[in-house]
Amino acid sequence: MGAETQVFGSLALLLVVLAALAFLLFLVPIPLWIAAWASNAYVGLMTLIGMRFRRVPPGTVVNSRIMAIKAGIDISINDLEAHFLAGGDVVRVVNAMISADKANITISFKRAAAIDLAGRDVLEAVKMSVLPKVIETPRITAVAKDGIQLIAVSRVTVRTNIDRLVGGAGEETVIARVGEGMVSAIGSSETHKHVLENPDEISKYILSKGLDAGTAFEILSIDIADIDVGINIGAKLQIDQADADKQIAQAKAEERRAMAVALEQEMRARVVEAEAEVPKAMADAFRQGNMGIMDYYRMKNVQADTAMRDSIAGGEEGPPSGRKP
Repeated sequence: MGAETQVFGSLALLLVVLAALAFLLFLVPIPLWIAAWASNAYVGLMTLIGMRFRRVPPGTVVNSRIMAIKAGIDISINDLEAHFLAGGDVVRVVNAMISADKANITISFKRAAAIDLAGRDVLEAVKMSVLPKVIETPRITAVAKDGIQLIAVSRVTVRTNIDRLVGGAGEETVIARVGEGMVSAIGSSETHKHVLENPDEISKYILSKGLDAGTAFEILSIDIADIDVGINIGAKLQIDQADADKQIAQAKAEERRAMAVALEQEMRARVVEAEAEVPKAMADAFRQGNMGIMDYYRMKNVQADTAMRDSIAGGEEGPPSGRKP
């Protein structure tokens, strides 16, 4: 029994030693420490242990430092670790700095880290500084002074301005400014033929405005890719204006006709009103002795004769009083 107990005790001790050794190797990445030491990018063992406790992957940070040192860029392990803890992409930032250094573009780790933390792709920005990008604008519609509509498309060649990448406007702003410049350039042209003959003047006009101010890009060139002739806006506007003037004139004529009809009706009403006073005047004349019965009959005969003449002549109107004789 004593021998068996001693064997079990030895096995248990061996397991504990192996577990402790495995934990120590996990806590202290010896191969990574040796690789950093051999690459002249020395990192202390306590620093590696501290990364484990701070939940920073030592492999990512140390390998990034080794890449930087081998490329001739000295970046401290503290800066790399701080950038990782801030939520940045350490590998991408280091690759961007190596690419910029090979292209003779000066960029510090602080600026590269700020660009990365701002949400921009710092590696893509460096690539655009080396290899400019072509941005094609949508179809821009503008009208020359002669009223002819032109539809143009331009290609804008830009490269990244590293110094203005943080806080600078993006591609949308560049496209909007170029579109505004195209509308202004075409609108200031006397005729659309002049624009078709000299499209380069649009590019020169836009470039002279300094449209890349405040943006993250530097405009290298603006090329007019295509210009199409649209509709005659001036003629269409004149036709619309003529139709509007016609409708206004018709409305005014209808208003004058309605006023004339109303005035005619008013005058007829006055005539009827005046005729209504005739019997009263005749009654007063009879009472005062100014008119006799024969005078009355003679007046009726005259009215009847007048009505008969109007009827024979084909007149549509009846007697002046509006009554049949």
